[in-house]
Amino acid sequence: MADTPTDPTAAPASTSGPPAGELTLCPLGFEHLAAVLDLGHRVYDTDAMPYTGWSLSAVAGHLDAPDPACFVLLDGDRVAGFVLGSLSFEQRADWGYLEWIAVDPDYQGRGVASRLVRECCARLAEAGAVCVVTDVERRNTASAELMRRNGFAEEASVSLFVRPLADAPATGTDRPRGGSGPRRHLTRAAAERVR
Repeated sequence: MADTPTDPTAAPASTSGPPAGELTLCPLGFEHLAAVLDLGHRVYDTDAMPYTGWSLSAVAGHLDAPDPACFVLLDGDRVAGFVLGSLSFEQRADWGYLEWIAVDPDYQGRGVASRLVRECCARLAEAGAVCVVTDVERRNTASAELMRRNGFAEEASVSLFVRPLADAPATGTDRPRGGSGPRRHLTRAAAERVR
């Protein structure tokens, strides 16, 4: 998950509309890719940390995964929320990984995120996961509380150390939004390098 919402404490933008139970759950498909990327980039400040944004290829790669646990909740054709999960975390093939989740601000506070977390975890369990791991940026208190409500417990803390280089911008806010490198989750990218 490892993302920083632009304002994790903000109240839902709207209180009208269907609750999570009335939305249609679908596996992530090609037809959802643009909306998922758009929603993720609207909800999260992708400049705050180097791994809070995703590329099209990173999201689309889940469509070829042997045991995907990726879903969208739809209100008609509109993506109200999504979750990306996969089987295997780092070198543990028996651990599932809840990688990225986002809910449209118009649907926050209606159980959408919890439904997505439950569906992702259930699919990962069916695929053989003995536990599910996720990570939440320290300031993202809303996501941390979501995970606690859904049975996750804090097991380890990891600090990201950053060393600005002389020719590089010093902060995330100085980096251009459409950076040249792929923006993937650090631990996921590290796992793929050793495979």
